[in-house]
Amino acid sequence: MQVTVFHDERILARTLAAHIASALTAKPDLVLGLPTGRTPIRLYHQLGAMHAKGQVDFSRATTFNLDEFLGIPPGHPGSYRAFMQEHLFSRINIPAERINVLNGAATDPRAECARYESAIAAAGGIDVQILGIGTNGHIGFNEPARELVGATHRVELKTSTRRSNAALFGGDANAVPREALSMGMATILKGRRIVMIATGKSKAGCIERVVNGSITTKLPASFLQLHRDVELVLDEAAAAAISAAPPAGAKALIHEDSKHSN
Repeated sequence: MQVTVFHDERILARTLAAHIASALTAKPDLVLGLPTGRTPIRLYHQLGAMHAKGQVDFSRATTFNLDEFLGIPPGHPGSYRAFMQEHLFSRINIPAERINVLNGAATDPRAECARYESAIAAAGGIDVQILGIGTNGHIGFNEPARELVGATHRVELKTSTRRSNAALFGGDANAVPREALSMGMATILKGRRIVMIATGKSKAGCIERVVNGSITTKLPASFLQLHRDVELVLDEAAAAAISAAPPAGAKALIHEDSKHSN
């Protein structure tokens, strides 16, 4: 597991966006797995700015989002599909038919999950899976539990997760759907490369457990330890609990840009 620490979110987003642009240059038909939430917004806006300058081309790329709320249509302002349209898809040149998001309004959620798994397989699998992490260690909507589901599935959301998504529903946590559809841990781990972003001091304790702790279903992100090509990209606040002593077996880096930041 490689750990890369950046001075702040701005430098992190700029550097990761440049890496994604390079990956698209090397493989224009790159398949990307994408997260939602506050953490990737700066990255998405940076990619949009790069596209406006002709520095990145998504015309042959394919995307698969990690998750979606159950019971709301794609056009609902609180949906993750609407979130992605606002923060990324409207800013880049990706064709609509290459955008894949779970349908939260599907009449048969189980069939929708199976369809999504088939669509990922038909695309050749995910080349680069980008992740965020919740303060309770969830990735996607894989919540801490006694056991985790491997494939894309229906999940009941924790109160803390609903609370963290309240901003999408007018600040009312009670308006956040109680269930969602999410890629499972096995689906996520099939990505050829995984990059997990974490920023802010509220993630520091969780990141320390992901890096140094045991693999447990009570911390879904700990399963990333099993992957052969995973990188954690952190700002200094999120890395606070591991920065004093780099974790055993991890390659800890402070990005050079941090030396020149204001």
